[in-house]
Amino acid sequence: MFEVNVSCRRIDAFVDLVGVQRVESVRQMAGHIRELVGTRAIWNINSTATGGGVAEMLRSLLRYARGLGVLARWLVMEGSPEFFRVTKRLHNALHDSPGDGSPLGPAETRIYEEVIRDNILALDALIQPGDIVVCHDPQTAGLIPHLVARNIPVVWRCHIGHDWHGVDVDKGWAFLRKYIEHVPLAIFSRASYAPDWLPRKRSIVLPPNIDPFSAKNQMLDEQTVRAILVHIGLVDGSGSHDDPVFVRDDGSLDRVDRKADLMCVGGAPSYETPLVVQVSRWDRMKDPLGVLRGFAELVKSGQACGAHLLLAGPNVRGIADDPEGPQVLDDVEHAWRALPDALRAMVHLAQLPMNDTDENAVMVNALQRHAAVVVQKSLREGFGLTVSEALWKRRAVVASAVGGIQDQIRDGIDGLLVCDPANPGELAALLARVLADPALARSLGNAGYERVREHFLSISALERWAELVATLLASMSETEMPVEERASA
Repeated sequence: MFEVNVSCRRIDAFVDLVGVQRVESVRQMAGHIRELVGTRAIWNINSTATGGGVAEMLRSLLRYARGLGVLARWLVMEGSPEFFRVTKRLHNALHDSPGDGSPLGPAETRIYEEVIRDNILALDALIQPGDIVVCHDPQTAGLIPHLVARNIPVVWRCHIGHDWHGVDVDKGWAFLRKYIEHVPLAIFSRASYAPDWLPRKRSIVLPPNIDPFSAKNQMLDEQTVRAILVHIGLVDGSGSHDDPVFVRDDGSLDRVDRKADLMCVGGAPSYETPLVVQVSRWDRMKDPLGVLRGFAELVKSGQACGAHLLLAGPNVRGIADDPEGPQVLDDVEHAWRALPDALRAMVHLAQLPMNDTDENAVMVNALQRHAAVVVQKSLREGFGLTVSEALWKRRAVVASAVGGIQDQIRDGIDGLLVCDPANPGELAALLARVLADPALARSLGNAGYERVREHFLSISALERWAELVATLLASMSETEMPVEERASA
């Protein structure tokens, strides 16, 4: 287990987005939390410092919390490849997907608990009495019974889930139940994700969020977008002479140095070529193969309007807690190579370097801002932060009507929803509709921006977390009272 150092960031910049009154309200909330918490730390624990929405949200929220004077810290637990194979199986199961089809039995429990025991040793050296701990997702659930036994206020934050019962989702919850059934507070992205056996009074809904000032979401002018995409090799470099500079999350100015690994025929597309883009992990539930099939249908229909498809994701060697990534990328590459020559020349596969978190983030930022259409055709989705990111950049978004995507997009208003993600023809029809109608694309993008500004920015999460911490501390105080004092309270 190791700690991730996070710098401070002031919330003043939010004034231009949400107004002075709301920012001042957050400052007052932070003052109340400081009084309640005192010198105690609020720890967050997850399984990776880079890659994926959880790490990005933690980095953002902790930065603002620390800027508000709250002692918020971040630990990353470590594990063996076997442990991450088991937790990936759990990740898939909670989405009601079989994943690799491996069991979740006694052998997997032993693998899981051995890693948990090793991490507890490191945890006990850091967590002090009175500290608060927020454990994120299945990887950390096994820490909860130990923390409860130590009388540490603990929250379990589950970022994934599925709306209905199913064979695999029930297997996942059966595996996790003994670790989380006594947690004081559990947080889900949607109410329907909470298991039936967890008391409703101990579960809360809190949607994820994005940081509008992070490297991934900060404003970039067109010259910078082009300079970055040319430098990393995702568009042709003809006519671009600008430097690929950006502002890091700590406020310093820097330059994009690394390049993407691009798989293509005949070179990168020109800057003028409309791009249909999906940016996500190489994960079967993100369905990159389905996007490829949908784009093939679009081209076959003759309605592609000259667009190319770019499927982008992290370099598969850069994500420690996702062992399926290399195989998924291999499957996509195999399907790409099987395409007819003319179609294969219109499809590009990109791995973005993960060596530098901010550099990777600004690459994604530039790619999303350049896209004619951003796709997120997931088969399952806990929330789908890439949707919020694209909406924030005023892009037209075509996404599956699954999970938390439905909470972000109102069909036909903020974006277009694919009702049947398994139907490539439906995706093709929606892409054709947007590509042929620039006015519709602008309307969807503008409405999407306003929806994110109102509901899914990190300042909203700061408000909700302040309320949750206060609630948790109040409930823990009550349980520590003598019975007669609790009754009078």
